Amino acid sequence: MSKALIAINAGSSTLKFRAYQPDGVQLLARGMVDRFGSAGASLELDYGGRQTRVSLAGSSRDEAVGAVLNILADKGLAPVAVAHRVVHGGEHYRSPAVLSPKVVDDLAELIPLAPLHQPVSLAVMSAFARLDSQLTQIACFDTAFHCGQPAVATRFGIARHWHEQGIRRYGFHGLSYASIARRLADMSLASARVVVCHLGSGASACAIHDGRSIASSMGFSAVDGLMMGTRPGNLDPEVVLYWMEHEGMDIAQVRQEMYKASGLLGVSGGISADMRELLISKEVAAKEAVDLFCYRAAREVASLATAMKGLDAVVFTAGIGERSPEVRARILKQLGWLGFETDIAANLARSQRITTPGSNRHAYIIATDEEGEMAREAAALLSGDVQL
Repeated sequence: MSKALIAINAGSSTLKFRAYQPDGVQLLARGMVDRFGSAGASLELDYGGRQTRVSLAGSSRDEAVGAVLNILADKGLAPVAVAHRVVHGGEHYRSPAVLSPKVVDDLAELIPLAPLHQPVSLAVMSAFARLDSQLTQIACFDTAFHCGQPAVATRFGIARHWHEQGIRRYGFHGLSYASIARRLADMSLASARVVVCHLGSGASACAIHDGRSIASSMGFSAVDGLMMGTRPGNLDPEVVLYWMEHEGMDIAQVRQEMYKASGLLGVSGGISADMRELLISKEVAAKEAVDLFCYRAAREVASLATAMKGLDAVVFTAGIGERSPEVRARILKQLGWLGFETDIAANLARSQRITTPGSNRHAYIIATDEEGEMAREAAALLSGDVQL
């Protein structure tokens, strides 16, 4: 058996996993469990260019995790450690951490700050621990990349004692942004002022200067900022009070409205949360949803540029950002006053640079690599290299 470092990215309905050499660099295998934790779950694996798909008999998360370990073992891969994507690390976890009872307890205390994401991560960690109690598990945090932001970027305009209790801006999608920041040097953008637009079902934007997070669109939770697939992004708090006071909605109903019934899905009148479906729809509501998504993204780019006192480039990443030329073109058109001139052919071809040679500012597409970033961070932690 060969040793492998496993990166786990758990969502509400999918479990993505990748196996790397123990140094966290060379990818050995990748796969996904679809309908994770539900009846009818299936596992797909790509190993050496060959695809394998199996149906899972059970519906529990433990069985799905066991199936991942078993299929990797069938390929001769045994985990030396497992790295987990954890959405919220709070104020104190600024770098990867080996799981211990205290770390797990700390992460459980953060469930109120990430009520949909944190419990799933903890459940997957518990599943691995039950299957192999000696297996080293490492938490890699989406909030960690943003921990060095200026103090002014982390505050809300509320009483100081709330900030001191942890009600502040954290920022998320940090593993994605860290993976992008690492590659900016190869594009002569190491010291540039860059806004990265992570556009997918979950969407956010981040101002990165000298490779560091300066400000982010997401704040206290992953609901804030840009409009997303089913989340509204920026929302006047009085709307929530209105729902509760005048519509009689309780906390669970409000949370359902904000996390599952808003965004592209809500604005389109229930047509879809999938940008691909909305772009081909002839319905007016679908067009309005796409228009609002692009409008809000462009506004956020300009806002984040102010946080850096300038802007040199924009980077598009994640599902929509990497795959939708129309969305990229619409956002850049809205930002045309800043000197962005889209290269139509390059944008359609998904070239790395999608602006014309004569454009005053440039825009790029860079594929995000959250799992690769997790593997690199975990390998550095295991080797004792603290230069993350």
